[in-house]
Amino acid sequence: MEKFGKSQPVSRVEDLRFLTGEGRYVDDIAPDGALHGVVFRSPVAHAEITTLDVTEARDASGVKLVLTLADLEAAGLDPTLEGALVPNIDGSKGAKPERPVLARDRVRFVGEPVAMVFAETLQQARDAAELIEFDYDDLPVCLALDEAETAIHPEAPGNLAYHFGMGDAEATDAAFDAAAHVVALQVEDNRVIANSLEPRGCYAEPEGDRLHVAINGQGVWGFKTTIARALRLDPEMLRITNPDVGGGFGMKAQDYPEYVICAHAARALHRPVRWMAERTESMLSDNAGRDLTTLAELAFDENHRIQAYRVTTRNNLGAYNSGFGQPIQTQLFSKVLMGCYDVQAAYMSVKGYYTNTVQVDAYRGAGRPEAIYVLERLMDRAARELGVDGWELRRRNFIPTAKFPYQTVTGELYDVGDFDRVLSHAEASCDRAGFAARKAASLSRGKLRGLGLCYYIESILGDPSEGARVTFDEDGGVSLYVGTQSNGQGHETVYASFLADQTGLPMDRIRVVQGDSDLIARGGGTGGSRSVTVQANVTLTVVNRMVAAFTPFLADMMGVEEKAVRFDNETFRAEGSNMTPTLLEAAEMAREAGREDLLRHEARDRIAGRSYPNGAHIAEVEVDPETGALSVERYTVVDDFGNLINPMLAEGQVHGGVAQGIGQAVTEHVVHDEDGQLLTATFMDYGLPRADDLPMFRFETEPVPSTANPMGMKGCGEAGTVGAMAAMGNAVQDALWDRGVRQADMPFTPLRVWSMLKDASEASA
Repeated sequence: MEKFGKSQPVSRVEDLRFLTGEGRYVDDIAPDGALHGVVFRSPVAHAEITTLDVTEARDASGVKLVLTLADLEAAGLDPTLEGALVPNIDGSKGAKPERPVLARDRVRFVGEPVAMVFAETLQQARDAAELIEFDYDDLPVCLALDEAETAIHPEAPGNLAYHFGMGDAEATDAAFDAAAHVVALQVEDNRVIANSLEPRGCYAEPEGDRLHVAINGQGVWGFKTTIARALRLDPEMLRITNPDVGGGFGMKAQDYPEYVICAHAARALHRPVRWMAERTESMLSDNAGRDLTTLAELAFDENHRIQAYRVTTRNNLGAYNSGFGQPIQTQLFSKVLMGCYDVQAAYMSVKGYYTNTVQVDAYRGAGRPEAIYVLERLMDRAARELGVDGWELRRRNFIPTAKFPYQTVTGELYDVGDFDRVLSHAEASCDRAGFAARKAASLSRGKLRGLGLCYYIESILGDPSEGARVTFDEDGGVSLYVGTQSNGQGHETVYASFLADQTGLPMDRIRVVQGDSDLIARGGGTGGSRSVTVQANVTLTVVNRMVAAFTPFLADMMGVEEKAVRFDNETFRAEGSNMTPTLLEAAEMAREAGREDLLRHEARDRIAGRSYPNGAHIAEVEVDPETGALSVERYTVVDDFGNLINPMLAEGQVHGGVAQGIGQAVTEHVVHDEDGQLLTATFMDYGLPRADDLPMFRFETEPVPSTANPMGMKGCGEAGTVGAMAAMGNAVQDALWDRGVRQADMPFTPLRVWSMLKDASEASA
């Protein structure tokens, strides 16, 4: 059997229902008669609660229930959310303060849930929330990533949540002491809001003695664990589903208070309830991303080869620990710390601080986009300070192909790679040779032009194991049950086409079933670019088991020995028999023979190792020095994703990721005032990228198949974003360098770019 799909650009089958209004999103399919929930949120960033009186709200027209933390505790709940725990440098555990689903005694960020109202209509719930009496004594607001006198949590004096370290500090310091050249750069990585097309939402309904909660999340099993624990409910009495989901971006994988509260309300009232966030509410309450400051340093020898890398980061956790309850292990911080470079020593220090803002993913001190952004901005600065070509500096320090498999100094095992080959492909595709002429043409029009390169590598994350089940249904169709969860990536198409390629089953007869804890006993959900790799891997295992199970049955039917039967990915054949049944025909034969065991096949499997997609992003920008306005003129991507099931969908993923990266680089930026009020809480103030902010992308691949899974795949979901930020940052820095600008940090809004040029001009004068 082939190890991977036929790599055909199959159009997405799910788009028909999405584009014709047939999508099943959580707010569209909530039960008739469900009560509407509205959350009363803190209007201030930091305060002691002196009065919380919900009496008038409870008496308001149409109101059926108003809940505070005291009500949840009186009902016997454990009304808290787990948060990721980060180890300290000395081996002790980092801070893990309580995170109640509704505020206890104190509020810690604008938008923190304080109470929740359920009423017959949405307007009645809104009106009742306005009647809640809420008084408070202000406390000092802490926004800086530094030690503070006022502790947001008593468990974290000075607001230091953790001080994490990894690597060999002694060897790294020694390499820096002996270095011929040291290059350092401080890099700011601005805070962003995920802003999924569909805001967060859920509904909950009793189903007999059981409870069903539908959440537009990125998997069902984490939510099931959280809600069952909070409600002190036997997990078997709880069903979690994910219907169609309009974007996730990691943000929707996390636990949130509203899901627990709605689940309790449905049980307490014995009727369905629903909640859907409004856009500003989402901006206030969704877990944010990025928001860190990093000092990065590279030590070079006299031949400009990297000897050591040192990183010191301060990152913003917001008011509470987000993420999941298990400790965040070293690997989550270090996956791609060293990028694609052959480095002998490295050390990273990360301090996480609590601030009076909504939560930020707890591992963002060195997630993959953050790590690559810092490293590739520093490589660009090193080339300028050393007076060498940035492309050749990278080539000189790439891990040689002969060294694979390659163990990084931070413990990662890269299975394969040919970075020079990929970069050479990209160099030709972006027409680097023609850049000088394009730059001269821009200068003739009074514009500045810059070219920025980022060579990235990322790792798939999450559970390396996954489950799958294939059933032959009575209607003649085939159901494929998967443990991942599509958020718009096109999983239904990819999984169905992969199964069809491996088995000859007609793709239009395959139904992909996802997001139901009753139908799928276990699954890892979606996140970290894991989905297609781990799901295709276990699907291949199921196919092999299925063929093995059918073979002796068909041997009897054909009148041949079992060893004579072969499956050619479409039909079973055996010398001496004129029978050539397809799998659908074999299943029907099994049904007629009463062999129900042959109509259901399942497996759970684990990929042997993680895979490492990599590639080159080249951005070309033009800047108007009179206004600071920036335009992205050209953008080229050459990726090594290994083998692809559907190149068209992979390209779509890259387009979306690049748009997100360009958005952060050019338009997106979260701003709080000194009181912790979110000033960018609507799309009038928070600049999402628009069509005219983006060029036509050039996307090509240079595959080096992975050896870590039988399909040779590498994952691609986040690759566009990982590469785009540094490519844009380096392009803008290149455009402004000749004007004396030596520090260019995102976002590159017209005002910021104009100010950089103005400051550089005044400094030179």
